[in-house]
Amino acid sequence: MDDDSSDVFANRDEPIPTIVLEGSSPPRPRTPSTSGDHSDSETPSRPKGFRGRFSAFKEKTKIQDQLVEKLLSQVVPLDDAKIPQDDATQEPNSPGADRPNFNLTTMSNNFRRFNARIGVVFVFQGRVIRLLSWRQPTHTISFLAIFTFLCLDPYLLPILPLTALLIGVLIPSFIARHPAAEFSLSSEQAIGYSPHGPPLAPAVTVKPVKELSRDFFRNMRDLQNSMEDFSQLHDSIIRLVVPRTNFSDEAMSSALFVSLFVVCIFMSIASNILPWRFIFLSIGWVVTCSGHPAIQRQLQTAHEKHIHPQEEKARGWIEQWIERDVILDSAPEVREVEIFELQRLSSAGEWEPWLFSAAPYDPLSPQRIAGDRPVGTRFFEDVLPPKGWEWSEKKWALDLWSREWVEERIITGVEVETEGERWVYDIYDEQAAEKVGVIEHPTPLKGKEKVKTPQKPSWEEGEDSDGRRGEWRRRRWVRLVKRKALTETHT
Repeated sequence: MDDDSSDVFANRDEPIPTIVLEGSSPPRPRTPSTSGDHSDSETPSRPKGFRGRFSAFKEKTKIQDQLVEKLLSQVVPLDDAKIPQDDATQEPNSPGADRPNFNLTTMSNNFRRFNARIGVVFVFQGRVIRLLSWRQPTHTISFLAIFTFLCLDPYLLPILPLTALLIGVLIPSFIARHPAAEFSLSSEQAIGYSPHGPPLAPAVTVKPVKELSRDFFRNMRDLQNSMEDFSQLHDSIIRLVVPRTNFSDEAMSSALFVSLFVVCIFMSIASNILPWRFIFLSIGWVVTCSGHPAIQRQLQTAHEKHIHPQEEKARGWIEQWIERDVILDSAPEVREVEIFELQRLSSAGEWEPWLFSAAPYDPLSPQRIAGDRPVGTRFFEDVLPPKGWEWSEKKWALDLWSREWVEERIITGVEVETEGERWVYDIYDEQAAEKVGVIEHPTPLKGKEKVKTPQKPSWEEGEDSDGRRGEWRRRRWVRLVKRKALTETHT
């Protein structure tokens, strides 16, 4: 509680420093304020008249805006203050659709409002630090007693927030409304505290501190230090965890993976028989007792004399175990890629090299049905390996098992060569040939009359063909690729 006002939570209990701004007069003593507004309308000197008060308030508001904007301009340059908001990527009913875009004016206003209300968090943080550092041993022992009851009987945990609301909020608020008598009586006439009767004092409220007040700058100081503490904690965790888990050192990360996998298996079996209550009880007592100044001195001495040398030995043993037992497969992954050589039958009855395509362009392929031309490159040298891979062989090899890849893809309307160059031909279609303007001149059969050609199977061998070919033929080439090793670039 603040000594000046009983209805305002001051957020602070340490001595108030003196802060003087350049160009302003020394601060005068604080007086109790009953105004509910969080803006500070007081001026260093008492103005005369309404116009003087208004001009002083306007000048003070201008100083506030300039101060906060100068602080923010060190973080965000003015040229980059307006960041375009991509409304196309947000749905109309999404949580962030109606929120304002970033600008220095809104940021300045929100920062002042936030800084005026963050003091209660720092008060709580300070009380936790005092509790764990044993500045008042009775409070720490009481905390350990409550923690012990909760660990031994976890069913009491839902009672904890209710009890804290009763003892920490409602009872102090009632006592503030019904204070004890302020005058002193003799021992014979002294009377005890009595809660009876009407309230004698205003209710306690929590109000934000006034801008540019000492509490406001104290909150800025604590906020600044908290940001530095968070940055150091973040960087420490990154240095400790990331190099061991991002597989930059594959042996270390693999050993950690195996260890965690074994621990997971063990915990899945033995977690139901472990005494969790006593485990959490022991951890809580050890952490709390380690904050005692005397124990901290002993721990520091023991760490320097005994623990630090053992850390070096343990680290060396782990490195030897990783080097000896963790075997990594350093050979890159190898796979087979394919390319199809396509040729087209010209009007002169000769096969013309067309291109190399990733698809066989069979008669029932989506490209053929849609009337599109095949996509690819005209020369072997222009065929590139997949992204992230490199060639493992110097040359392409012809796939001699043409029937197998035709059957695997369930390709119909073709005939297969099982010998020779292993071409896979389209079956001649007279209607399709007339549409594309290709006139075929099949070799007539000697000694036989023209009869209706029976329907051919989905594929047939080249020697069984009657000489009629379709517009396209293709064959498959294969080549091995291996995964390319990425070189790490350090910036």
